[in-house]
Amino acid sequence: MRTLITNIKSLVQVEDKKRIAVCGEEMSKLHSIDNAYMIIEGDSIVDFGEMKNLKETNAEKIIDAKNRFVLPTFCDSHTHLVYAGSREIEYIDKIKGLSYEEIAKRGGGILNSAKRLQQASEEELYEDAMQRLEEIKSYGTGAVEIKSGYGLTTEAELKMLRVIRKLKENSPLTIKANFLGAHGVPLEYRGRQGDFVDLVINEMIPLVVKEELADFIDVFCDTGFFTVEETDRMLFAGVKNGLIPKIHANELDYSGGIQVGVKYNALSVDHLECVGEEEIECLKASQTMPTILPGAAFFLNMPYSPARKMIQAGLPVAMASDFNPGSSPSGNMQMVLTFACVNYKLTPQEAINATTLNSAYAMGISNTHGSISKGKKANFFITKDIPTIEYIPYYYGTNKVDRVFLNGIEQ
Repeated sequence: MRTLITNIKSLVQVEDKKRIAVCGEEMSKLHSIDNAYMIIEGDSIVDFGEMKNLKETNAEKIIDAKNRFVLPTFCDSHTHLVYAGSREIEYIDKIKGLSYEEIAKRGGGILNSAKRLQQASEEELYEDAMQRLEEIKSYGTGAVEIKSGYGLTTEAELKMLRVIRKLKENSPLTIKANFLGAHGVPLEYRGRQGDFVDLVINEMIPLVVKEELADFIDVFCDTGFFTVEETDRMLFAGVKNGLIPKIHANELDYSGGIQVGVKYNALSVDHLECVGEEEIECLKASQTMPTILPGAAFFLNMPYSPARKMIQAGLPVAMASDFNPGSSPSGNMQMVLTFACVNYKLTPQEAINATTLNSAYAMGISNTHGSISKGKKANFFITKDIPTIEYIPYYYGTNKVDRVFLNGIEQ
Protein backbone atom coordinates (compact mmCIF):
# COMPACT_ATOMS: atom_id res chain seq x y z
CA MET A 1 0.00 0.00 0.00
CA ARG A 2 1.14 3.54 -0.78
CA THR A 3 0.42 5.99 2.03
CA LEU A 4 0.80 9.76 2.00
CA ILE A 5 1.22 11.77 5.21
CA THR A 6 0.36 15.45 4.63
CA ASN A 7 0.47 18.72 6.57
CA ILE A 8 3.32 17.75 8.88
CA LYS A 9 4.27 20.69 11.06
CA SER A 10 7.88 19.49 11.08
CA LEU A 11 9.35 16.21 9.86
CA VAL A 12 12.14 15.60 12.37
CA GLN A 13 15.43 13.68 12.10
CA VAL A 14 15.49 13.79 8.30
CA GLU A 15 18.50 12.46 6.40
CA ASP A 16 19.06 12.82 2.68
CA LYS A 17 22.11 10.58 3.05
CA LYS A 18 21.95 7.80 5.63
CA ARG A 19 24.29 7.98 8.62
CA ILE A 20 24.91 5.09 10.97
CA ALA A 21 25.52 7.33 14.01
CA VAL A 22 26.12 10.95 14.95
CA CYS A 23 29.09 12.06 17.07
CA GLY A 24 30.30 14.99 19.16
CA GLU A 25 29.00 18.42 18.26
CA GLU A 26 27.00 16.95 15.37
CA MET A 27 24.64 15.55 17.99
CA SER A 28 23.29 19.06 18.53
CA LYS A 29 22.01 19.20 14.94
CA LEU A 30 18.60 17.77 14.19
CA HIS A 31 17.64 18.14 10.55
CA SER A 32 13.96 18.85 9.96
CA ILE A 33 11.60 19.90 7.17
CA ASP A 34 8.79 22.28 8.11
CA ASN A 35 5.34 22.06 6.49
CA ALA A 36 6.22 18.65 5.11
CA TYR A 37 4.85 15.49 3.56
CA MET A 38 6.10 11.89 3.64
CA ILE A 39 5.26 8.93 1.40
CA ILE A 40 5.29 5.29 2.53
CA GLU A 41 5.36 2.31 0.19
CA GLY A 42 4.73 -0.96 1.99
CA ASP A 43 6.96 -0.92 5.08
CA SER A 44 9.47 1.67 3.84
CA ILE A 45 9.85 5.42 3.47
CA VAL A 46 10.12 6.31 -0.23
CA ASP A 47 9.87 10.11 -0.34
CA PHE A 48 9.44 13.28 1.70
CA GLY A 49 9.74 17.03 1.26
CA GLU A 50 7.94 20.34 1.60
CA MET A 51 4.20 20.38 0.98
CA LYS A 52 4.62 23.00 -1.75
CA ASN A 53 6.62 20.48 -3.77
CA LEU A 54 4.16 17.60 -3.36
CA LYS A 55 3.09 16.08 -6.69
CA GLU A 56 1.66 12.81 -5.35
CA THR A 57 -1.74 11.88 -6.77
CA ASN A 58 -1.87 8.08 -6.59
CA ALA A 59 -1.63 7.32 -2.85
CA GLU A 60 -4.10 4.64 -1.76
CA LYS A 61 -4.31 6.19 1.71
CA ILE A 62 -3.89 9.81 2.79
CA ILE A 63 -3.33 10.75 6.43
CA ASP A 64 -3.57 14.37 7.53
CA ALA A 65 -1.00 15.04 10.27
CA LYS A 66 -3.00 18.16 11.21
CA ASN A 67 0.04 20.40 11.62
CA ARG A 68 1.74 18.10 14.14
CA PHE A 69 5.29 16.79 14.40
CA VAL A 70 6.49 13.50 12.94
CA LEU A 71 9.54 11.76 14.41
CA PRO A 72 11.18 8.36 13.96
CA THR A 73 10.21 5.97 16.71
CA PHE A 74 12.63 5.52 19.60
CA CYS A 75 15.10 2.63 19.55
CA ASP A 76 15.50 1.29 23.07
CA SER A 77 18.80 -0.57 22.93
CA HIS A 78 18.92 -1.89 26.51
CA THR A 79 16.01 -3.56 28.31
CA HIS A 80 15.26 -6.58 30.49
CA LEU A 81 11.52 -6.53 29.91
CA VAL A 82 11.01 -10.29 30.03
CA TYR A 83 10.72 -10.90 33.76
CA ALA A 84 8.43 -12.46 36.35
CA GLY A 85 6.98 -10.27 39.08
CA SER A 86 7.84 -6.84 40.46
CA ARG A 87 10.34 -5.87 43.16
CA GLU A 88 8.72 -3.00 45.00
CA ILE A 89 9.78 -4.40 48.40
CA GLU A 90 13.41 -3.85 47.41
CA TYR A 91 12.36 -0.35 46.39
CA ILE A 92 11.49 0.23 50.05
CA ASP A 93 14.88 -1.20 51.06
CA LYS A 94 16.54 1.33 48.78
CA ILE A 95 14.52 4.15 50.36
CA LYS A 96 15.79 2.98 53.76
CA GLY A 97 19.37 3.25 52.55
CA LEU A 98 20.46 -0.22 51.42
CA SER A 99 22.78 -0.17 48.42
CA TYR A 100 22.39 -2.15 45.20
CA GLU A 101 25.30 -4.39 46.25
CA GLU A 102 23.88 -4.94 49.77
CA ILE A 103 20.52 -6.02 48.38
CA ALA A 104 22.26 -8.39 45.95
CA LYS A 105 24.33 -9.97 48.73
CA ARG A 106 21.12 -10.78 50.64
CA GLY A 107 19.78 -12.71 47.65
CA GLY A 108 17.76 -9.80 46.35
CA GLY A 109 18.17 -7.98 43.07
CA ILE A 110 18.96 -10.17 40.09
CA LEU A 111 18.81 -13.33 42.23
CA ASN A 112 15.29 -12.45 43.35
CA SER A 113 14.17 -12.06 39.73
CA ALA A 114 15.98 -15.27 38.76
CA LYS A 115 14.09 -17.31 41.37
CA ARG A 116 10.75 -15.99 40.17
CA LEU A 117 11.58 -16.47 36.52
CA GLN A 118 12.67 -20.06 37.03
CA GLN A 119 9.22 -20.79 38.47
CA ALA A 120 7.25 -19.01 35.73
CA SER A 121 6.02 -20.67 32.55
CA GLU A 122 6.97 -19.52 29.08
CA GLU A 123 3.36 -18.57 28.44
CA GLU A 124 3.17 -16.40 31.57
CA LEU A 125 6.42 -14.66 30.67
CA TYR A 126 5.26 -14.13 27.10
CA GLU A 127 1.88 -12.64 28.05
CA ASP A 128 3.42 -10.24 30.58
CA ALA A 129 6.19 -9.16 28.20
CA MET A 130 3.74 -8.59 25.34
CA GLN A 131 1.79 -6.21 27.55
CA ARG A 132 4.99 -4.30 28.26
CA LEU A 133 5.77 -4.12 24.56
CA GLU A 134 2.34 -2.63 23.93
CA GLU A 135 2.97 -0.10 26.66
CA ILE A 136 6.34 1.07 25.34
CA LYS A 137 4.96 1.19 21.80
CA SER A 138 2.27 3.62 22.95
CA TYR A 139 5.05 5.95 24.15
CA GLY A 140 6.77 5.88 20.77
CA THR A 141 9.24 2.99 20.89
CA GLY A 142 9.51 1.01 17.66
CA ALA A 143 12.60 -1.11 18.22
CA VAL A 144 13.86 -2.76 21.39
CA GLU A 145 16.67 -5.00 22.54
CA ILE A 146 15.64 -7.56 25.16
CA LYS A 147 18.21 -9.35 27.32
CA SER A 148 18.06 -12.65 29.10
CA GLY A 149 19.90 -12.83 32.43
CA TYR A 150 17.12 -13.48 34.91
CA GLY A 151 17.44 -17.23 34.39
CA LEU A 152 20.96 -17.96 35.66
CA THR A 153 20.48 -21.65 34.87
CA THR A 154 20.81 -23.14 31.41
CA GLU A 155 17.16 -24.18 31.32
CA ALA A 156 15.84 -20.81 32.49
CA GLU A 157 18.11 -18.78 30.22
CA LEU A 158 16.93 -20.78 27.21
CA LYS A 159 13.34 -20.30 28.38
CA MET A 160 13.80 -16.52 28.42
CA LEU A 161 15.37 -16.48 24.99
CA ARG A 162 12.58 -18.64 23.55
CA VAL A 163 10.07 -16.13 24.93
CA ILE A 164 12.00 -13.32 23.24
CA ARG A 165 11.94 -15.28 19.97
CA LYS A 166 8.16 -15.65 20.25
CA LEU A 167 7.85 -11.91 20.89
CA LYS A 168 9.91 -11.28 17.75
CA GLU A 169 7.53 -13.45 15.76
CA ASN A 170 4.34 -11.81 17.03
CA SER A 171 5.10 -8.16 17.77
CA PRO A 172 5.31 -5.39 15.16
CA LEU A 173 8.28 -3.93 17.05
CA THR A 174 11.76 -4.69 15.77
CA ILE A 175 13.31 -6.89 18.49
CA LYS A 176 16.90 -7.95 19.08
CA ALA A 177 17.75 -10.73 21.55
CA ASN A 178 20.74 -10.52 23.89
CA PHE A 179 22.11 -13.54 25.78
CA LEU A 180 23.12 -12.25 29.24
CA GLY A 181 23.79 -15.51 31.04
CA ALA A 182 26.47 -13.70 33.06
CA HIS A 183 24.12 -11.22 34.70
CA GLY A 184 24.87 -12.38 38.23
CA VAL A 185 26.32 -15.30 40.17
CA PRO A 186 23.76 -17.83 41.49
CA LEU A 187 23.92 -18.48 45.23
CA GLU A 188 25.00 -22.08 44.69
CA TYR A 189 28.08 -20.82 42.81
CA ARG A 190 29.18 -18.33 45.48
CA GLY A 191 32.84 -19.09 46.25
CA ARG A 192 33.31 -20.92 42.98
CA GLN A 193 32.38 -18.26 40.46
CA GLY A 194 34.79 -19.70 37.91
CA ASP A 195 32.64 -22.82 37.67
CA PHE A 196 29.65 -20.70 36.71
CA VAL A 197 31.73 -18.94 34.05
CA ASP A 198 32.64 -22.41 32.73
CA LEU A 199 28.94 -23.28 32.63
CA VAL A 200 28.17 -20.17 30.57
CA ILE A 201 31.02 -20.93 28.15
CA ASN A 202 30.74 -24.69 27.81
CA GLU A 203 27.01 -25.30 28.10
CA MET A 204 24.90 -22.17 27.71
CA ILE A 205 26.59 -20.52 24.73
CA PRO A 206 26.63 -23.66 22.54
CA LEU A 207 22.92 -24.29 23.18
CA VAL A 208 21.96 -20.66 22.58
CA VAL A 209 23.83 -20.71 19.28
CA LYS A 210 22.46 -24.12 18.28
CA GLU A 211 18.87 -22.86 18.64
CA GLU A 212 19.75 -19.47 17.08
CA LEU A 213 18.19 -17.71 20.05
CA ALA A 214 20.37 -14.59 20.36
CA ASP A 215 21.92 -11.82 18.30
CA PHE A 216 24.27 -10.62 21.04
CA ILE A 217 26.25 -11.82 24.05
CA ASP A 218 26.51 -9.63 27.14
CA VAL A 219 28.33 -9.74 30.49
CA PHE A 220 27.92 -7.70 33.69
CA CYS A 221 31.56 -6.68 34.20
CA ASP A 222 31.65 -4.72 37.44
CA THR A 223 32.55 -4.77 41.12
CA GLY A 224 30.77 -7.65 42.84
CA PHE A 225 29.87 -9.34 39.56
CA PHE A 226 32.28 -10.58 36.87
CA THR A 227 35.96 -9.69 36.57
CA VAL A 228 37.72 -8.45 33.47
CA GLU A 229 39.39 -11.84 33.05
CA GLU A 230 36.09 -13.73 33.35
CA THR A 231 34.42 -11.26 30.99
CA ASP A 232 37.24 -11.70 28.49
CA ARG A 233 36.75 -15.48 28.49
CA MET A 234 32.98 -15.25 27.97
CA LEU A 235 33.14 -12.62 25.25
CA PHE A 236 35.81 -14.62 23.45
CA ALA A 237 33.60 -17.71 23.54
CA GLY A 238 30.58 -15.73 22.33
CA VAL A 239 32.43 -14.11 19.45
CA LYS A 240 33.94 -17.48 18.48
CA ASN A 241 30.38 -18.80 18.21
CA GLY A 242 29.14 -15.90 16.10
CA LEU A 243 27.49 -13.70 18.75
CA ILE A 244 28.06 -9.95 18.67
CA PRO A 245 29.44 -8.64 22.00
CA LYS A 246 27.88 -5.98 24.20
CA ILE A 247 28.63 -5.27 27.85
CA HIS A 248 27.33 -3.89 31.15
CA ALA A 249 30.27 -1.82 32.36
CA ASN A 250 31.37 0.71 34.97
CA GLU A 251 28.04 1.11 36.72
CA LEU A 252 29.46 0.59 40.19
CA ASP A 253 33.19 1.29 39.76
CA TYR A 254 36.04 1.76 37.29
CA SER A 255 35.91 -1.93 36.47
CA GLY A 256 37.88 -2.20 33.24
CA GLY A 257 34.67 -3.25 31.53
CA ILE A 258 34.85 -0.53 28.89
CA GLN A 259 38.35 -1.58 27.91
CA VAL A 260 37.51 -5.27 27.58
CA GLY A 261 34.40 -4.38 25.62
CA VAL A 262 36.42 -2.29 23.18
CA LYS A 263 38.99 -5.10 22.93
CA TYR A 264 36.27 -7.32 21.48
CA ASN A 265 34.78 -4.54 19.33
CA ALA A 266 31.58 -4.54 21.38
CA LEU A 267 28.66 -2.91 19.62
CA SER A 268 27.97 -0.95 22.81
CA VAL A 269 29.14 -0.57 26.39
CA ASP A 270 26.25 0.30 28.70
CA HIS A 271 25.66 2.09 32.03
CA LEU A 272 28.97 4.03 32.28
CA GLU A 273 28.44 5.89 35.53
CA CYS A 274 32.21 5.68 36.13
CA VAL A 275 34.04 7.13 33.12
CA GLY A 276 37.32 9.04 33.17
CA GLU A 277 39.89 10.22 30.65
CA GLU A 278 41.30 6.72 30.15
CA GLU A 279 37.89 5.31 29.27
CA ILE A 280 37.10 8.21 26.95
CA GLU A 281 40.38 7.78 25.07
CA CYS A 282 39.71 4.07 24.77
CA LEU A 283 36.25 4.71 23.30
CA LYS A 284 37.57 7.35 20.88
CA ALA A 285 39.78 4.71 19.27
CA SER A 286 36.84 2.32 18.76
CA GLN A 287 33.57 1.77 16.91
CA THR A 288 31.79 1.00 20.22
CA MET A 289 28.74 3.07 21.19
CA PRO A 290 28.76 4.50 24.75
CA THR A 291 25.24 3.91 26.04
CA ILE A 292 23.85 5.63 29.13
CA LEU A 293 20.84 4.38 31.10
CA PRO A 294 19.37 7.46 32.81
CA GLY A 295 16.43 5.63 34.39
CA ALA A 296 18.70 3.33 36.39
CA ALA A 297 20.89 6.15 37.69
CA PHE A 298 17.76 8.12 38.63
CA PHE A 299 16.04 5.19 40.34
CA LEU A 300 19.14 4.06 42.23
CA ASN A 301 20.22 7.62 43.02
CA MET A 302 23.64 6.99 41.50
CA PRO A 303 26.21 9.43 40.09
CA TYR A 304 25.45 10.46 36.53
CA SER A 305 27.59 9.38 33.61
CA PRO A 306 29.63 12.30 32.16
CA ALA A 307 27.63 12.50 28.93
CA ARG A 308 28.54 16.13 28.28
CA LYS A 309 32.25 15.35 28.63
CA MET A 310 31.99 12.42 26.23
CA ILE A 311 30.20 14.51 23.61
CA GLN A 312 32.76 17.32 23.97
CA ALA A 313 35.47 14.72 23.35
CA GLY A 314 33.84 13.92 20.02
CA LEU A 315 32.16 10.68 21.03
CA PRO A 316 28.64 9.60 20.12
CA VAL A 317 26.27 8.87 23.01
CA ALA A 318 23.19 6.66 23.03
CA MET A 319 20.56 6.49 25.74
CA ALA A 320 18.19 3.65 26.60
CA SER A 321 15.62 2.83 29.28
CA ASP A 322 17.13 -0.25 31.02
CA PHE A 323 13.51 -1.29 31.58
CA ASN A 324 13.67 -3.92 34.36
CA PRO A 325 11.86 -4.72 37.64
CA GLY A 326 14.66 -3.77 40.02
CA SER A 327 16.60 -0.70 38.97
CA SER A 328 14.55 0.95 36.21
CA PRO A 329 10.89 -0.14 36.19
CA SER A 330 9.89 1.99 33.20
CA GLY A 331 10.30 1.72 29.45
CA ASN A 332 9.05 5.25 28.76
CA MET A 333 11.61 6.73 26.36
CA GLN A 334 9.97 10.15 26.60
CA MET A 335 11.10 10.18 30.23
CA VAL A 336 14.59 9.18 29.07
CA LEU A 337 14.55 12.36 26.95
CA THR A 338 13.68 14.39 30.04
CA PHE A 339 16.39 12.74 32.14
CA ALA A 340 18.89 13.34 29.33
CA CYS A 341 18.13 17.06 29.35
CA VAL A 342 17.74 17.66 33.10
CA ASN A 343 20.32 15.32 34.61
CA TYR A 344 22.89 15.01 31.82
CA LYS A 345 22.56 18.51 30.35
CA LEU A 346 21.92 17.39 26.80
CA THR A 347 19.91 19.67 24.56
CA PRO A 348 16.60 18.24 23.30
CA GLN A 349 18.23 17.82 19.89
CA GLU A 350 21.13 15.82 21.36
CA ALA A 351 18.70 13.75 23.41
CA ILE A 352 16.63 12.87 20.35
CA ASN A 353 19.76 11.81 18.46
CA ALA A 354 20.79 9.72 21.48
CA THR A 355 17.46 7.86 21.60
CA THR A 356 16.90 7.35 17.86
CA LEU A 357 19.86 7.09 15.49
CA ASN A 358 22.59 6.39 18.06
CA SER A 359 20.51 3.89 19.98
CA ALA A 360 19.66 2.22 16.66
CA TYR A 361 23.42 1.87 16.12
CA ALA A 362 23.69 0.26 19.56
CA MET A 363 21.22 -2.36 18.31
CA GLY A 364 22.97 -2.84 14.99
CA ILE A 365 20.01 -1.49 12.99
CA SER A 366 20.87 2.13 12.16
CA ASN A 367 20.98 1.29 8.46
CA THR A 368 17.22 0.69 8.61
CA HIS A 369 15.98 2.52 11.74
CA GLY A 370 16.53 5.67 13.79
CA SER A 371 15.87 8.44 11.26
CA ILE A 372 13.59 9.55 8.46
CA SER A 373 15.44 8.52 5.30
CA LYS A 374 14.47 7.01 1.95
CA GLY A 375 14.65 3.25 2.11
CA LYS A 376 14.47 3.05 5.90
CA LYS A 377 11.66 1.34 7.78
CA ALA A 378 8.50 3.41 8.08
CA ASN A 379 8.66 3.46 11.88
CA PHE A 380 7.48 6.86 13.09
CA PHE A 381 4.99 8.60 15.31
CA ILE A 382 2.78 11.64 15.01
CA THR A 383 2.72 13.80 18.11
CA LYS A 384 -0.24 15.32 19.84
CA ASP A 385 -0.81 19.03 19.28
CA ILE A 386 2.37 20.44 20.86
CA PRO A 387 4.10 23.77 20.15
CA THR A 388 7.73 22.67 19.69
CA ILE A 389 10.01 19.64 19.72
CA GLU A 390 11.50 20.94 22.97
CA TYR A 391 8.08 20.50 24.54
CA ILE A 392 8.48 16.69 24.51
CA PRO A 393 11.17 16.51 27.24
CA TYR A 394 9.96 19.73 28.89
CA TYR A 395 6.36 18.64 29.61
CA TYR A 396 7.38 15.45 31.35
CA GLY A 397 5.16 12.71 32.72
CA THR A 398 2.50 12.73 30.00
CA ASN A 399 2.40 10.98 26.65
CA LYS A 400 2.99 13.34 23.74
CA VAL A 401 2.52 10.60 21.12
CA ASP A 402 -0.83 10.50 19.30
CA ARG A 403 -0.36 7.87 16.54
CA VAL A 404 2.34 5.23 16.08
CA PHE A 405 3.25 3.58 12.76
CA LEU A 406 5.48 0.50 12.57
CA ASN A 407 6.49 -1.08 9.27
CA GLY A 408 4.20 1.43 7.61
CA ILE A 409 1.10 0.28 9.51
CA GLU A 410 -0.74 2.30 12.15
CA GLN A 411 -0.79 0.51 15.48
